[in-house]
Amino acid sequence: MIFDFKRMLKFEHNIGETEKKYRLYAGVALLVISLFVPNGEVLLLLVGLIVVATGYSGWCPAYSGLNKNTCETQENSSPEA
Repeated sequence: MIFDFKRMLKFEHNIGETEKKYRLYAGVALLVISLFVPNGEVLLLLVGLIVVATGYSGWCPAYSGLNKNTCETQENSSPEA
């Protein structure tokens, strides 16, 4: 598997709506947990912020570099007339 750094910098949406929801929920959960954990709260806080940011923006740099896309295609989501 090859990691493509040039593709990583294109900022194309590569996270689908369902995964966005899961990322936002998981990120908020990590942020809340980081408030109550006595050791390691900084790591949980950083990971939570990253997960929330990728979920909110719809773009994941790791997915871009690995050429992965979980967005639904226009053909599958278009209503039939």
